Amino acid sequence: MRYSEYLLPTLKETPADAEVASHRLMLRAGMIRKVAAGIYNYLPLGLRSLRKVEQIVREEMNRAGAHELLMPMVVPAELWQESGRWQQYGRELLRLKDRKEADFCLGPTHEEVITDIVRNEVRSYRQLPLNLYQIQTKFRDEIRPRFGLMRGREFIMKDAYSFDLDDAGADGAYERMYQAYRRIFKRCGLNFRAVEADTGNIGGSSSHEFMVLAESGEDAIVSCDSCEYAANVEKAELRVPESQMPAPSEDLTKVLTPARKSVEDVAAFLKTTPQRLVKTLIVQTDKGETLAVLLRGDRELNDIKLCRLLDCAWIEMAGEDVVLKATGAPNGFAGPVGLKLRIFADREVQAMADFITGANDKDAHYTGVNLGRDCEVETFADLRKAVAGDPCPRCAGKLEVWRGIEVGHVFKLGTKYSESLGAVVLDDQGRERLLVMGCYGIGIGRTLASAIEQNHDADGIIWPLPIAPFEVLVVMLNPNDAEVKAAAEKLYGELRERGVEVLLDDRDERPGAKFKDADLLGIPVRLTVGARGLKEGQVEVKLRAGGAVAMLPVASAAGDVARRVDLERSGQ
Repeated sequence: MRYSEYLLPTLKETPADAEVASHRLMLRAGMIRKVAAGIYNYLPLGLRSLRKVEQIVREEMNRAGAHELLMPMVVPAELWQESGRWQQYGRELLRLKDRKEADFCLGPTHEEVITDIVRNEVRSYRQLPLNLYQIQTKFRDEIRPRFGLMRGREFIMKDAYSFDLDDAGADGAYERMYQAYRRIFKRCGLNFRAVEADTGNIGGSSSHEFMVLAESGEDAIVSCDSCEYAANVEKAELRVPESQMPAPSEDLTKVLTPARKSVEDVAAFLKTTPQRLVKTLIVQTDKGETLAVLLRGDRELNDIKLCRLLDCAWIEMAGEDVVLKATGAPNGFAGPVGLKLRIFADREVQAMADFITGANDKDAHYTGVNLGRDCEVETFADLRKAVAGDPCPRCAGKLEVWRGIEVGHVFKLGTKYSESLGAVVLDDQGRERLLVMGCYGIGIGRTLASAIEQNHDADGIIWPLPIAPFEVLVVMLNPNDAEVKAAAEKLYGELRERGVEVLLDDRDERPGAKFKDADLLGIPVRLTVGARGLKEGQVEVKLRAGGAVAMLPVASAAGDVARRVDLERSGQ
């Protein structure tokens, strides 16, 4: 491909609305252009990399036994009404009507459509197991689309769905997809973790998220420093050493703490540490219940764990009026002593004695509080978010905290959708059996953007070779010099003959401008052809990752570079 004939509109300045590296660099490198909030055009350079990610995904999905199909983006409301998600999904579901006033939606995911296909076409257990996938455009009407391809409204996704006769078969399908995902992200050249995660509004019994590690990641994840355990911070299990509740050694004492509301302020005022305090959070559930949660003063409540314990859809912190009515005091002074609410507590609190809490009285706290003697807890459970240094729940190791970008998610769905849509087959005894399902998604554009978040520097992108738009960039320093032009054209032709994907920068531009664009585009290998090097029969080769520079003989340069690319392709 010749740069002079290619639509590659690079930008010198960073667009004002670009907040993260991938958004900035994809705009500057001429890979994408914004059409509307959260909706982008893929320009030729961006599409080349996108197709490479798609190809890796296809190869590994096919290797794992899945079969590709294509479902519509526009879905009739009836299917979503059958599953119950038409009412449940919320405002991210973009609903529309056709000219006959029939209701449709733009598919944010395709569980209903794929289940409808299978319930109509699969009748017998002999047609199982079955795994079907597509690579298709999705739409979710995000309230605040941002970060370019990282959180768009329209996006390209690979979604796969497995169908089995029983849980054992579904577990096998899940494991095959889990391993396929590991191969996909490894082949894309990404540093990632597979973490245990919450199933969210997709539903199901268990799931794993595949997270690309990057400082800009929106999600916090933990992983063990000694074993393979990893989980989303909201999902992470926490192991508390078993111990008896300590005996009280202090009397319950009410102390004045004027205008001290926060844990830090109260601890400083009482000349102690936040670890000696127990904070009392007054929360409300979607079922209209108000209750109290006790946590050690330096800990943070894990909403998802509490929702799972209470079997509710969501919780929120109670407002000032509710807190005042429940405790008799404004925010900042709630405590469990004398509180007429159901009280739940994190397991860490069970091992505490003589701690400090709010006194349900403005400007006052209790010291010497003890469970059993001064207040009662209905249930102890793991209710806090994990932090670095927590003990691993699976081994003797410690947890580390990372930032991650979710690029893939695998779910065990069970019979959630087959039951609501009536997807059954006959088993070997002629009995009807509900199909057991799994679903598996990869954000194609998100994977591309996350690769940039993980691989860039101040000058531009540093592509992993497997998903780079081109493998080699040949820079012709002076296209008006006949010798330079001839040598560059010859290298370009030889590389193409050897199967290398090469971009020839044949523009009549200053060398400095060409080098800046080369760094911005991030093509893994740069060959520079200039008059000075040719006088000595050499061309310069520079690797974008690491910046190593060497001189190669003109006669052997194409072969040397092609062999280097082949080694990179094979992972050596």
